[in-house]
Amino acid sequence: MRINGISLLCVAVLIVSCKKDSPFKIVDNGPATPYEIPNPFNSLPDMEVPSYNPTTAEGIRLGRKLYYDEILSMNNKSCSSCHPQVLSFTKSSMGPNGMQILPHINLGWNKAYGWNGETTALDSVALADLEHGNVFLNANNDSIKARISNHPEYPQLFHDAFGIDIREVSTSERQIYISYALAQFMRTLVSSDSKFDRYLRGETDLSPMELYGLDIFYREDKGDCFHCHGDVYNPLWTDNLFHNNGLKSTHSGNDLGRYNVTGNPSDIGKFKTPTLRNVELTAPYMHDGSFSSLEEVVAFYSFGLQDSPTIDPLMKNVDYGGALLNPTEQAALVAFLKTLTDTDFLFNSAYSAP
Repeated sequence: MRINGISLLCVAVLIVSCKKDSPFKIVDNGPATPYEIPNPFNSLPDMEVPSYNPTTAEGIRLGRKLYYDEILSMNNKSCSSCHPQVLSFTKSSMGPNGMQILPHINLGWNKAYGWNGETTALDSVALADLEHGNVFLNANNDSIKARISNHPEYPQLFHDAFGIDIREVSTSERQIYISYALAQFMRTLVSSDSKFDRYLRGETDLSPMELYGLDIFYREDKGDCFHCHGDVYNPLWTDNLFHNNGLKSTHSGNDLGRYNVTGNPSDIGKFKTPTLRNVELTAPYMHDGSFSSLEEVVAFYSFGLQDSPTIDPLMKNVDYGGALLNPTEQAALVAFLKTLTDTDFLFNSAYSAP
């Protein structure tokens, strides 16, 4: 196994940022079985998987076990503690970084991770806590080494996935392999079978209220939601971009958003557009958990927009407080948003604890 002399671990704020063309290469992943993640979306290209962390059946198996295991933690937590499957792999609480926990869903098609996009590769998402030990899992690398080395299964699982003896590698290498395995599993968390997906496939009908909400979602003189959250040709239900959506008129601390990563004043108050898939289950909403229900979110976009120097031009009704949707229109929009719930995803046994 070889490590390029260029440093891998660039920490930005709380999460490590890793370039897509990371200098770290897996030079021997042993007999691991290549695995192609199915693409259920005709309108999306196949998922881009980095050459330095190819997906394998053994890597997914290892990552799935690690995702649900408290072995990485000193506080009896696992990744799944904050990302339970039944809630679309998120949790109704704020993370230790002071921002609402985002769901792990269709992440393999994303280009940046976290509310302000501070992480640019899924393969590096877990590195910050493993390196610094006090962010999410309260990890301790000496303890992790001992627990994994003495575990009856993990040495073989790491060997099967990466062709290495996890007991002999350095701390930094161990962190990388753990993060890589978790990323392989998280790439498999694909949601594609909501009621609206089935409607598009001609397998079911929407109610009159849901169809009314769909119309409001797309009309520029009504909800005008599609510019940020996509249309029927973008089943991710996010543009994966950053916007100041008029949540606040002044910004400091976490509310500075993307600015905390780029330092560009034009990015003040901008946050990544979250996916609307399973949005019914992912309350509270916004980066700071401002709203506890979809009804509150729709009311905000109808009457609660706040102006600021960097507000997105798409918030064109800010002078009126928002889209001015009446109660019936608001209820219809909420009804449509609930058609994006994928119940099968919540109980898919391939994603559950092994």
